[in-house]
Amino acid sequence: MGGSTSQRATATGFRSTGGASGGLRLRGRPGRRRRVGRQTGRRLLKIGFIGLGKMGAPMCGWLLEAGYPLVVFDLRRQAAAALVDRGAVWADSPARVAEQCDFVATCVPGPAEMEDAALGPGGIAEGARPGTVCIDHTTNSPHVVRRVGAALAERRAQLLDAPVDGGMEGALAGGLTLFAGGDERALERARPVLESYCGSIIWTGGPGTGTATKIAHNALAMSIDLLVTECLTLGVRAGVELPRLIEAFRSGCAVGGNAMFNERLPATLFRGDFSPRFALRLALKDYGLATALASEHGVPTRIVGLCAAELAEAMDRGWGERDRTIASVLQEERANVRLRLDRTDR
Repeated sequence: MGGSTSQRATATGFRSTGGASGGLRLRGRPGRRRRVGRQTGRRLLKIGFIGLGKMGAPMCGWLLEAGYPLVVFDLRRQAAAALVDRGAVWADSPARVAEQCDFVATCVPGPAEMEDAALGPGGIAEGARPGTVCIDHTTNSPHVVRRVGAALAERRAQLLDAPVDGGMEGALAGGLTLFAGGDERALERARPVLESYCGSIIWTGGPGTGTATKIAHNALAMSIDLLVTECLTLGVRAGVELPRLIEAFRSGCAVGGNAMFNERLPATLFRGDFSPRFALRLALKDYGLATALASEHGVPTRIVGLCAAELAEAMDRGWGERDRTIASVLQEERANVRLRLDRTDR
């Protein structure tokens, strides 16, 4: 998936071995393609979706494939073009989405964007009807979740904080994992809709717990990547060829079943391809949410802080719009090792 050359790692640098390109193996659920749009009386449930980026757009694609009437909004109208061509209906504001729909999902970059979409002028709260279930897929702040949830409750609507794990690859495959906080009965109402693009749905407890789960999970996932990079550079500097080292790691118990090690790093770091799947600036935002949550609850997070500092240094290089795995290049530079695989070794 990378550029014109691939590289073989050595202890002192790398040598070019020719070009390669390709895609990730996506783990979807074969055969799950039946139309499941449900009826309420004589009317199909209508779904609204706000935020049509790298995650939201493919999630909407699965909703359309499942047969749900879909109303969409994004700050960039062009982001909706392909979905509208497939049958989605454009709305001019989040409020216009909410007033038409039984379920309204948001998938936006962060807490400020979600709060604006929900409570700002023309926001969801202006259009939400009694009984509407709002589903926030944003990696958000628990405080924002509770504030938005309270405002929606005044209109007799409900909010599930339901961030997803699996990245762009999981969204494309329709196999995301979802952590849901909020009323369990509301989650059960929403479950058939969510199953259009989720392979696993976990109820985590009351409002804000889905968000807290995702914040902790993201901090873990991103920190594992940085530690793996450090350990790979150690092995290569000690004389182990990178393909053999990766084979050993995959067979061992530490990261053998880790999706980031087996899918994301081969598609990014090991190819030298840092086109954004999950942008570095968003990853650093998530570390900020983690450290804020830790501070609020008096939990020391020294290792998470070190990893956040690594991403901050990468941001200072001007890499904010590149994939977050580009932060591993800092360790490559320090160790004088390039962790690149030949096509035949991937």
